Amino acid sequence: MKVFRNLTRRDCLLMLLMVFTIVSDVYFELKMPEYTSALATMVQANIADMAAVMENGVKMLGCALASTVSGMATFILVSLVANNFEKNLRAKVFNKVVAYSDNEVNSFSVASLITRTTNDITQTNMFLSMGLQLLVKAPLMAGLAIVKISNADLKWTFATIVVVLMIVLTVVISALICIPRFNLIQKLTDRLNNVSRENIAGVRVIRAFNAQEYQRNKFEKTNSDIYANHVFTGRITGIIGPVMTIAMNGLTLAIYWIGAIIINSYSGTDALMNRAATIGNMTAFTSYAIQVVMSFMLLSVTFLILPRVIVSIKRIDEVLDTKITLTDGEGKKAKVRGKVEFKDVDFSYAGEENDVLNDITFTAMPGETVAIIGATGSGKTTLVNLIPRFYDAGKGKVLVDDVDVRDYKLEELRDKVSFAFQKAALFKGTVLENVTYGSETIDEERVRKALEIAQADFVSDLNFEITQGATNLSGGQKQRLSIARALYKNSEIIIFDDTFSALDYRTDMLVRKGIRESFKDATVIIIAQRIGTIKNADKILVLDEGRIVGMGRHEELLKTCAVYKEIALSQLSKEEL
Repeated sequence: MKVFRNLTRRDCLLMLLMVFTIVSDVYFELKMPEYTSALATMVQANIADMAAVMENGVKMLGCALASTVSGMATFILVSLVANNFEKNLRAKVFNKVVAYSDNEVNSFSVASLITRTTNDITQTNMFLSMGLQLLVKAPLMAGLAIVKISNADLKWTFATIVVVLMIVLTVVISALICIPRFNLIQKLTDRLNNVSRENIAGVRVIRAFNAQEYQRNKFEKTNSDIYANHVFTGRITGIIGPVMTIAMNGLTLAIYWIGAIIINSYSGTDALMNRAATIGNMTAFTSYAIQVVMSFMLLSVTFLILPRVIVSIKRIDEVLDTKITLTDGEGKKAKVRGKVEFKDVDFSYAGEENDVLNDITFTAMPGETVAIIGATGSGKTTLVNLIPRFYDAGKGKVLVDDVDVRDYKLEELRDKVSFAFQKAALFKGTVLENVTYGSETIDEERVRKALEIAQADFVSDLNFEITQGATNLSGGQKQRLSIARALYKNSEIIIFDDTFSALDYRTDMLVRKGIRESFKDATVIIIAQRIGTIKNADKILVLDEGRIVGMGRHEELLKTCAVYKEIALSQLSKEEL
């Protein structure tokens, strides 16, 4: 019910209208057997004339047309409701996922979130399209048809009940066997998506290591598991069709066999009229009994689909119910511009016992360049990720412009920060679209200036098309466009997370020189592994196992910090230093 609360007022009104069209459809369908019965009775009693036949025939034709129109209206209405529901639900799930922090995304996995946003929501659409009308129509038709046949011979009614029970029992047993498999199929679909994404994203690595066969086997195993489960559930549900056919034909045969016994039992002067009446009743009962069986059959099929839909709905509900840890603060106005301060900050990832950062305290003032260096896994990227609140500190405070980052609205905070990531993520589109990404205005002059500072001289046309995953650019070209994007945003705090690693030394030097000259008032934070990149910084933080073990300028740290000196000597000789 939580998921179906996403139905809009318009959808609810359409559903009410749909109920009306279904009632009309059922009414006209159940009206026709009455005319069939009257015709059969008149023919058997030899009292029919052409006028009576035409009258009944016209009424039957009218009922058929009215039933067809009602059915078409129902189909249109349910399609509108189902497709609008799918659109709104997918938008809601997408917006929720976009608001997730990295912790929430990691708790699901990217592949699972993609499956939930596509396959699972499609399952709910299919159920609404088919099941919504059947859940109304089938019980209504069964109930009214049972009322119609309630006064008939008890033997006919008993035969109908036996057939209905046979159908219901078959479907219940099939559902109980298939439900665990449906749940497994959705999980396997997640795994298949994950394997497919890995295969496409890592295609060059796979080819470089001649691991095509390994990846193929990995894919085939998951694919075969899904196939085996689909075949199993298909075989079980496939039994239902033949059972339904046997039930329908068997019921018709039973009704006529019982009818024949009843007709043969009549004798005397009223035998002809009684036989005619019985044949009419038998014809009508056959129609009503088949409607009852069809209703239970459709209802049973709906309930067979329902378990798989319930699995999908639960998975969607998990996404919508997940509490977002990063929420907007009250919003406070800052008095300074570009100041970053860490006060006794500790941090650990969700589910991890050990802290990644311990007792981090430092201040970066406006106009300063602060560099961070340390061994791989020392917590450098984690530290800068706390500034724009990709994560929240577990202990202590992170302040931007003397305001706790948790007190900002996320949009206001992230407007203050430009970020060039370690892995340059570019989007399919033009260079212009990528450099101005997220900006409300497009200034081509500023774009060219940003590209010039980033040394992206390979760009001759701002409308040059970047492919999916930027496969038509080298690593260095991607990094320079990523730097240009951060510079174009022109924020008061600019963070470069090991962004210069793919640049040669000369380009590295020219980019840093351009940034220093053009962004004198900005606070620049650089994560780097190369001493040459950071040695001219106003302040260098040396991280080791999540702690600051050294802080100062290059010359000071060579004398006071053993870790920094070890890193420096591993790259340059004493004379060069």
